[in-house]
Amino acid sequence: MSNPPIVRLRGLARNFEQGGEVIEVLRGVDLDIAPGEIVALLGPSGSGKSTMLQAVGLLEGGFSGVIELAGHDASKMSASERTRLRRDHLGFVYQFHHLLPDFNAQENVIIPQMLVGKTRAEAAEHARELLTTLGLEHRLEHRPSQLSGGEQQRVAVARALINSPKLVLADEPTGNLDETTSEKVFGQFIELVRGKGSAALVATHNEALAARMDRVVRLHEGRLE
Repeated sequence: MSNPPIVRLRGLARNFEQGGEVIEVLRGVDLDIAPGEIVALLGPSGSGKSTMLQAVGLLEGGFSGVIELAGHDASKMSASERTRLRRDHLGFVYQFHHLLPDFNAQENVIIPQMLVGKTRAEAAEHARELLTTLGLEHRLEHRPSQLSGGEQQRVAVARALINSPKLVLADEPTGNLDETTSEKVFGQFIELVRGKGSAALVATHNEALAARMDRVVRLHEGRLE
């Protein structure tokens, strides 16, 4: 028997009211993502990719339909239960790194580990190992403002993956980088996701990057094609 999906969406919908008009951003999205599967979510700007990731990441309310993560029906959970589900099972990478500016690279990767109960010493060692894998062994004590854009994004990738989440959600994870740096960082991202055994849903408009993933789904006028 195959494993149940890590993500199961049924009839996911999201409407916004603007100027007295109702705008349908998501219009009944159905999607399953298998454990360990890396799925590209393609669509032009404004197609609802970020809104869909926010839904799957349990980052805001206002959605209708079914969102199941790791076998848990989020619609039946309290706010605190959804927070724990997000903390324990999800990792996030955004177009902009959103690192904590007052902490160095290693500390930015230590903090999420301590939130799930690891000691500082254990977290520091794991952070050092992962950042070294990403080629940042000489940048551990540098703050984000002292790092290049590509280095900042690699720290963000390490932060997202350090707790081996069951699902990584990435929103244009290399969209703010030049082409050469984007290719390098994205290659490292994919390699790490596969190495961790995580699943991923990656929103992008880049067809070349999408082709490197296991499957491509396209969002058009609020529906998946």
